[in-house]
Amino acid sequence: MRLTLLAASLVLAALSGCASTGGASSSDVRAVLANPARSQADRERDLRDRPDQVLALARFKRGDTVADILSGGGYYAEILSGIVGPRGKVLLVNNPGYEAFGRKGLAERLAGDRLPNVTHLSGPTEALGMGEGVLDGAVIVMSYHDLYWVDEKEGWPKVDAGQFLDQVVRALKPGGVLVVVDHSAKAGTGSADAQTLHRIEEQFAIADFRKHGLDWEAAIPILRNEADDRSKNVFDPAIRGKTDRFVHLYRKP
Repeated sequence: MRLTLLAASLVLAALSGCASTGGASSSDVRAVLANPARSQADRERDLRDRPDQVLALARFKRGDTVADILSGGGYYAEILSGIVGPRGKVLLVNNPGYEAFGRKGLAERLAGDRLPNVTHLSGPTEALGMGEGVLDGAVIVMSYHDLYWVDEKEGWPKVDAGQFLDQVVRALKPGGVLVVVDHSAKAGTGSADAQTLHRIEEQFAIADFRKHGLDWEAAIPILRNEADDRSKNVFDPAIRGKTDRFVHLYRKP
């Protein structure tokens, strides 16, 4: 217990200067990832998803209010909890489909109020309850494409993607940022491959978020994979966990 508390204290100390330096850098995020209270499964996912680089793009600060949207089991929400610190707030946001998908992981992650600065929101897709003008930032990781996927048998009815994105934009403060990570589809396919391959075209995504009022600001290649020809379903064992993924940063004017 003493070692765990000491390690947690070191994490907080490592992040203490984030606000004065403009937000969490990759080394700051790695300090959060080193927290021994994190699960082994999360540590294994770190190697695939590189959250140190992805979240460094956003430069979230201690004290920020941020959201992990369509979070599932809350992997990113826990990392964000460490970045924003005890005076910050994280909204872990799910609709019914993602709540069901992440139920077991959420029960373990939130047990015993182990993440006291995380608020768990679960509501209908059209009314997620994030509020208006409250978020300094948000992330949507590998779930944006599901706005264009329909499977009634799996509990995923057709989503009004535009209305969903408008909710996200309204929840952001002016100047707030959104990080989007998703499985890349072939050029020219738009949102069509979301239905069959769980992929979405990068240029379609940029146009989509711009249409709903966000400025595309940056991208990083940390999760690109030229060996992925983008013809396989992302759950195909040959490519699962190794898909070509885009990482974008958007900002609300």
